[in-house]
Amino acid sequence: MDHNALGKPARGVARVRAGLGLAAVLAVAVPSLMPTTAEADPAIPAATTQWSTETLAPGVEVRTGTFRHPDVTHTWTVAVQSPGVSRLTGAATWSEVNTRSWADTTAGKLRGAGFDPRVESVRWPGYSDTPHGVMGLRVRVGSFSTQAAAQSAAAAITSAGFHTSVAWTGYDIQQPADRENVHVAVIDPRVFNGTVEGTHDGNVAQRKTTSSVAARLNSLVAVNGGFFVTSDADGVQGTMSGLGAYNGQLGSMAAGSRAALILADGGRHIRVADLTTTVTARAGNSSYQIQGINRVPGLVRDCGRSGASPSDLPWQDVTCRLTDDLVQFTPEFGADLPTGPGVQAVLNASGRVVSVGARGGRVPADGRILQGIGGAADWLTANAEPGSRIRVDEVIRDTSGRRVELDGDDSIVSAAPTLVKDGHIDIDATAEGVVDPRDLSFGYAWASARQPRTMAGVDGKGRLILATVDGRRTGGSEGFTLYEAAEFMRSLGAVQALNLDGGGSTAMAVHGALINNPSDATGERAVGDTVQVLPPHAN
Repeated sequence: MDHNALGKPARGVARVRAGLGLAAVLAVAVPSLMPTTAEADPAIPAATTQWSTETLAPGVEVRTGTFRHPDVTHTWTVAVQSPGVSRLTGAATWSEVNTRSWADTTAGKLRGAGFDPRVESVRWPGYSDTPHGVMGLRVRVGSFSTQAAAQSAAAAITSAGFHTSVAWTGYDIQQPADRENVHVAVIDPRVFNGTVEGTHDGNVAQRKTTSSVAARLNSLVAVNGGFFVTSDADGVQGTMSGLGAYNGQLGSMAAGSRAALILADGGRHIRVADLTTTVTARAGNSSYQIQGINRVPGLVRDCGRSGASPSDLPWQDVTCRLTDDLVQFTPEFGADLPTGPGVQAVLNASGRVVSVGARGGRVPADGRILQGIGGAADWLTANAEPGSRIRVDEVIRDTSGRRVELDGDDSIVSAAPTLVKDGHIDIDATAEGVVDPRDLSFGYAWASARQPRTMAGVDGKGRLILATVDGRRTGGSEGFTLYEAAEFMRSLGAVQALNLDGGGSTAMAVHGALINNPSDATGERAVGDTVQVLPPHAN
């Protein structure tokens, strides 16, 4: 990411059974979006809420809400950073949270320099695969009404030999947010006679805003989708860094085992599951594993591929590398092919090799391209003779081993991590590579601080829930932590849910017009794929 009541405002907290209808859920549930019991202040004030509702079509409803804690006051403060070394890359890092010994020593040095620090305990959220209890301690100085005042204080502390940053306390899980602006769309496939699909709008090598795609497709409602490449240094911008499938065809491969939203039969059947992909090129009795689809050979954004360095596990926002890499390009890759060392084989629609040569050019409309570097280039040279046939087998599986078959009206959008599973909050943050319990410099702000977020889930009656929360104080909204995102989705009745791309990517459009407040200073961000709810005439 670089993420309920009807009518008059209500107060209080209610736990909601998944079996309730959405109208009932929103009528009686006011998600508190508060810390878990272990993290909460015992005297947290109740939230006030306001909701507006719009029915876009039979079976499609959008609700806009605001949660406020008027009795909570947040301020700017100076956070003192702890030096460290990345466990993954060995690079120097800085972390806001560290050990008791570091915190006490740092606080003592600050007092000796004439400052008045405070030491605060930070607890682990209720993730399913991290430690519980105290994560570590942080050291902060001062409470300031303006960011400028905090920056001035930070400069003085930095001059005294400390590494600092300026923080807004409203992003901390220890107290409720001042304000959170949310949008919730619910699509009932039993009533709605349109379709829901993940799409890259015909070209996986491009970036477009969610609202522009929605306007072009005459979409009823749309949200941004999965993680994607944002820098030329990490690949081709707009290509997905995780599993994406559109119109029944794989557009990109999974980054290890990560959460995905499966929209089968045009959104008639929806589920959330951790998925993996295995793609194999076969030439006679010889085979070679394809490690990527529609990405630059050798560059693996978010890691998670066999043989990748420094890790073949998922690592959010990290670009791993492969020295031996076979990548398939499909006609949906609407850009110039990557060039450089290695070999390229051009295949026709039946898999016959048309030519073998240097990397580059464009993907033929009725064929595909295989590019290999390192050992993969050697395999192509030995096996891809003009006129010979190379078969490509693609397999998608969930964690139970169940195979996910794709038809022409199926799509998949993926991100990380899982938020809700089998009706319970179940955030596998370590396994999906968004935090590292052994390196608190990795993923802390991404996961444990409030951020703009986009979420998707399914309730007990098979209805799709798409939700966004604004953050970074756009429109005053501070966002959700990952755990708050899971609590929110569960409060809406979700029995399965996942986190989609967030931060500046978070967007929801209705009838092609943006309805939330993106956090990027430049406005709505151009993203990779999106989820679009399409009326019947747009099918």
